[in-house]
Amino acid sequence: MQRRSAIRNLTMAVGGLMSLPTWASAWTPESVGHVSTLSFSEESTLAEIVETIIPETATPGAKSLKVHQFAMRMINDCYGEAAQKSLKDGLATTDIASKLAHGKVFAEIAPVQRLELLKQLANSPDTATKQFVNMIKGLTIQGYQNSEYVMVNIQKYNMAPGFYHGCVPIAKAQAKAEKKADR
Repeated sequence: MQRRSAIRNLTMAVGGLMSLPTWASAWTPESVGHVSTLSFSEESTLAEIVETIIPETATPGAKSLKVHQFAMRMINDCYGEAAQKSLKDGLATTDIASKLAHGKVFAEIAPVQRLELLKQLANSPDTATKQFVNMIKGLTIQGYQNSEYVMVNIQKYNMAPGFYHGCVPIAKAQAKAEKKADR
């Protein structure tokens, strides 16, 4: 009986690992879906944290690309219960620290104050708080770099490199190839 359950668990783990890259690379908010493990206020706090880490400039910020949904999905699906608890506790700690320092929750303070607060939390003597900030920072960078917008518009990612131009006369194609070979 134990052998069957071990084989079943191994099969499920391999299947999960094989399906992970399909949505974690060039993901979109629609492909990630909505994760409802957090309350509305906790989700808005997480959205403001990721926006503080990668703010909107000439390119969209992490909040507008919905990187917080990616982070929630990764923590919910790929991390253990300890990380899920760390997420909830870290969001509560962030709001408490913001209320103590500025009298408002994290989502209501100015962007400069948010950045300073995150720096303070990252340098906190509490290891759980440090781990929370580092986990969210890592997932924000990973989610932003692997988002469809960044992959297509910034990194110019092509699924299959090279193009096939079937309507180009052979003489022109040969001339281009010779020109490239001469360089």
